[in-house]
Amino acid sequence: MKINKIIYWVSTGIISAMMLFSAFGYFTNPDMKAGFVHLGFPDFFRIELGVAKILGAIALLLPMTPAKIKEWAYFGFALVFLSASIGHAAVGDPVSNIIPPLVFLAILGVSYFYNMKVKASV
Repeated sequence: MKINKIIYWVSTGIISAMMLFSAFGYFTNPDMKAGFVHLGFPDFFRIELGVAKILGAIALLLPMTPAKIKEWAYFGFALVFLSASIGHAAVGDPVSNIIPPLVFLAILGVSYFYNMKVKASV
């Protein structure tokens, strides 16, 4: 049981840190703003996505978050990772831009799986 909690918290920490780091970049890094333009997204979407990433990371990290809210955060992050990979592929970006979101999707899957496992053992 202890190993399940460790795997859950490590994978959740990786996802949450990545989401918070990228959200911070959306607000402060001109290169990330240019990346949204490159992908064809409007500027408001960058702000909207940054706020959603912060809220989702908080939802995953706080133990007292209701299960339904966590489910929505997992779903939203999965959608973000799939969409990022598809978006990069659609504009002809190299594979080095397409694969990382899929790697984070796999880590998100580990977090989700072990979240369910830890909740079932309580």
